[in-house]
Amino acid sequence: MKTIVLGGYGNFGARICRALANSPGMTLVIAGRDLAKAQALADECGAGAAAIDITDPHLSKVLMDMGAALVIHTAGPFQAQGYAVAHAVAAAGAHYIDLADGRRFVCDFPAALDLAFRQQERIAITGASTVPALSSAVVDYLTGGWRSIGDIDFCIAPAQTAPRGVATMAAVLSYCGAPVQVWQGGRWVTRYGWADPQPMAYARLRPRLASLCDIPDLELFPAYYPGVQSVQFRAALEIGLSQRSLALIGALRRKGVIRRPERLAGFLNWAADGLDIFGTALGGMVVRVAGIDAGGAAITRAWHIAADDDHGPEIPCMAAILLARRIAAGQLKQSGAYSSIGQLTLADFEPEFKKWNMVTDLGA
Repeated sequence: MKTIVLGGYGNFGARICRALANSPGMTLVIAGRDLAKAQALADECGAGAAAIDITDPHLSKVLMDMGAALVIHTAGPFQAQGYAVAHAVAAAGAHYIDLADGRRFVCDFPAALDLAFRQQERIAITGASTVPALSSAVVDYLTGGWRSIGDIDFCIAPAQTAPRGVATMAAVLSYCGAPVQVWQGGRWVTRYGWADPQPMAYARLRPRLASLCDIPDLELFPAYYPGVQSVQFRAALEIGLSQRSLALIGALRRKGVIRRPERLAGFLNWAADGLDIFGTALGGMVVRVAGIDAGGAAITRAWHIAADDDHGPEIPCMAAILLARRIAAGQLKQSGAYSSIGQLTLADFEPEFKKWNMVTDLGA
């Protein structure tokens, strides 16, 4: 199965390419606008390389001529993208996976692309990343057998020294200070991205300040878990100054002083490097749930993961890697377009956690 990774030499794309190199039943092609960068990684991985611009109006023909059978789209940020790439992949008769974390992109994807991929008898999966692929797998694991789920609250805490990309920074800034619809108390309420930092505790990390982020799960989970009363997602940077700076930028946006914070992505990504000496290589994630168990008693549970040695960025790549291997092995038979919610179990991720010496904990 010829597998083309768009943005394959980027922060996440390169990790996916290294993981998929020499995978059974798969011929890997690393693609992007810069052929030299693609070729350098291809030489490392023993893969092919190609120069592909995702804005090319003839992208579907390019992919078809290359014999693409699976395309993995990692060239974000997705918040500002439409579905041109996915439509091109469908027209080329290939399967599709992306790492999108944009709320509208992921939530509207199935309705927009289902017919195109169903007609080709191919599958397309969006949001194959930490959210909602891993997050939903954790919630399913923690709440197995419960009568009902009341609250879901989870937080990602990246290591300060972990590699950062400008595209990721731009995605983060795109909703900084913007209104975010959040499901709380069984109804939709308006909150603001990166506002009002609050302390968050972890099993193996020091407490950090955490702020609201706009992700697909905020909209997908209330529909996927009927009866859930509150869903909240936050992110916690290791350096408190960074967290408060984003809150300040958000406040300035709300006042109209900064209209498009994402334009600051390059500068802030550079500035963050100067704070690395105050941080560590340890990052992680926590998922907390509350509800009613099988016996009718109130219950709370939590799942933690800690990733040291700057291995945290491997986590957002795991779902795409696992799903790509399944497609190559012919294990995903359905056709159409889907979000990644419920596509994988927590047990599916365990070998990947072990590979990178990540530690998980359970608690109340």
